[in-house]
Amino acid sequence: MSQDATPAQALTISIEEFRRIALRIGVVTEAHDHPNADRLLVLTVDVGEGSPRQVVAGVKGSYQAAELVGKQVIVVANLKPATLRGVESQGMALAASDGTSIVLLTPERPLPAGSPVS
Repeated sequence: MSQDATPAQALTISIEEFRRIALRIGVVTEAHDHPNADRLLVLTVDVGEGSPRQVVAGVKGSYQAAELVGKQVIVVANLKPATLRGVESQGMALAASDGTSIVLLTPERPLPAGSPVS
């Protein structure tokens, strides 16, 4: 980063790069505690593909597993799978934090699973 660039400028991406990110509406169909981590939940999420995905989310301090079932979330659907503390995650549920709590990002109104977010 040059001396004149702000951190926001250093992270700037083009619209073409942004379009590569597949954001989709997902519906949480199941949720349970991660077996090997205190802050993680393992979600089963329908993103409109016919079979659900497993998504590991670091939201346990702000949500109980049972309260997420039926909730719509925004999922990064084309993220390369990653193994988090021994459990594969096949996407990412987007969330925001104010430093003390975490809030999952959700659509304002219900939409069909798999609906694109742009």
